[in-house]
Amino acid sequence: MQSPTLTNPLEAFLQQPDIEASPAWEFIQGHAQQKPMPTLFHSRLQRNLVNAINSQTQAYEAIQELRCIVPPMSPVPDIAVVKSDRLSDEDGPLQGSPDWLIEIRSPDQSTLELQKKILHCLSNGTQLAWLIDIQRKQIWVWENQELPLVYSDTDTLPTLGDISQFTVETVIAMTQRR
Repeated sequence: MQSPTLTNPLEAFLQQPDIEASPAWEFIQGHAQQKPMPTLFHSRLQRNLVNAINSQTQAYEAIQELRCIVPPMSPVPDIAVVKSDRLSDEDGPLQGSPDWLIEIRSPDQSTLELQKKILHCLSNGTQLAWLIDIQRKQIWVWENQELPLVYSDTDTLPTLGDISQFTVETVIAMTQRR
C-alpha cells in the first residue's frame, strides 16, 4: 500500500483548478481568496502604468497580474515590476517577491489586507511597494522595510533603477487616459 503524499497548504492551493480564472485567486495567510473584479479606472490605471514603466526601461519589466510564489503565500499583485534577468524563459509564476509591487485599492478592498500582502513581500525581498488609493488620490509607499509614507498631489514618487519618477497627480490622471 502506498502512503499518501502530504503537501503543505500552498502546494495544495497551487494544484487547484481555475486559480488563474479572472479575477485571479491568491493564497494569503492560509486562505484562498479571489481578487475583486477591477473597475474601469482601476483597469485603465493598471494598463497605462505598466506601459509607462515598460517604455522607460529594459532593466525591469512591469507585468499585470503575475502570480508570485512567496512561501507560505501566493500573491498576485496588480502590477509586479521585476528585474529582467530574474524572469524565466519558461512560462509560469514568479518564484519570489517582485522587486517593486504595485497594488491599486478597489473600493471594496480592505487596506489592511493589502498591507499584509505588501509587508510579506517586503520581508521577502521586495524593495519598493506602492498602494494606490484612487478615491483618496494618494499613494502609500514603502521602501525596503521602512515605515510607509503617504504621497499626494504633486509629490514625486520613488521608483527603481532608471525609471523616471512619477507624481501622484500623473499616476491618478492615468485613470482617465483611454
